[in-house]
Amino acid sequence: MSSKILFSLVSRAKVVLAEYSCVSGNAITIAHRILDKLPQVDTRVSYTQDRHMYHVLVSDGITFLCMSEEGFGRKIPYAFLEDVKNKFFETYGNAALNAVSYEYNTEFSRVLQQQMDYFSNDPNADAVTRVRGGMAEVKHIMIENIEKVLERGERIELLVDKTDHLSSEAFIFRKEARKLKNKMWWKNVKMIVLIVVLLLVVLYIVLALSCGPALRCGKK
Repeated sequence: MSSKILFSLVSRAKVVLAEYSCVSGNAITIAHRILDKLPQVDTRVSYTQDRHMYHVLVSDGITFLCMSEEGFGRKIPYAFLEDVKNKFFETYGNAALNAVSYEYNTEFSRVLQQQMDYFSNDPNADAVTRVRGGMAEVKHIMIENIEKVLERGERIELLVDKTDHLSSEAFIFRKEARKLKNKMWWKNVKMIVLIVVLLLVVLYIVLALSCGPALRCGKK
């Protein structure tokens, strides 16, 4: 799932109006924490976090945010945000300034999904970006590490989330390893039992040929 837009949302300050994610994990948690730290003035800013980047566009009191793989660059994600912004304002206008949490999620999450897929996978998306001016201004957008934005306690919590995830994966690995070990042990036991049975059968056949079926070798 590399080089794609993986998550996006639209909010008014910290009030999320619509969002869509095609990944699991703590992407949504991080995005919501970014919202807590954003100044409510028109701005563009990007944040790095591991192998991902969070791109933010704030316009007329509404925040548009998306997360993409770091290798996807900034030009197309910001073209995506501009496109989403235009569609959102055309649909809801000033009504968004009074909307409640997730009021537009049912309708607009589908738009987010469609546009994420388009800007991630359609070759024409890059051509559209160039036609609209190439988004040259992205070169001047400030990039910050997410850890500089979050408080120390929040960074620790995100680290704990990541550690818990790794611990969970390690537990699953150990569990599967034990299952495989037990499976191989039972397989070896069955093989040994089968060999012993075969040896006993062969021994009986040899003795039966020599002494008869009743195995009375010493009796006349």
